[in-house]
Amino acid sequence: MIHHIVMWKLKDSANDKTKFENAQLMKERLEGLKEILPEIIELRVGFNIENEYSNFDVVLHSYFKSMEDYFTYQKHPEHEAIGNWVFTIREERFCVDYEF
Repeated sequence: MIHHIVMWKLKDSANDKTKFENAQLMKERLEGLKEILPEIIELRVGFNIENEYSNFDVVLHSYFKSMEDYFTYQKHPEHEAIGNWVFTIREERFCVDYEF
């Protein structure tokens, strides 16, 4: 099983939207991938609830049966489109993938 974790720090505003508006849209778009890609076992998107001391605003946790399924997800055109859009609203991105 593959656990894919991504964290983003978002710009205060981008694409004529606030950080919160972009975070909400990001959550909707990412969670929509579950309906498109059967390779996703589980996918969760959450927002940081402690803003005073934390660096990141949004986190994604997703699970896949195999690296093959994970790569299918990574290369899917809808995932790539979301990734390109997220690039325009984020300041930083960190990712960890591990097998368990």
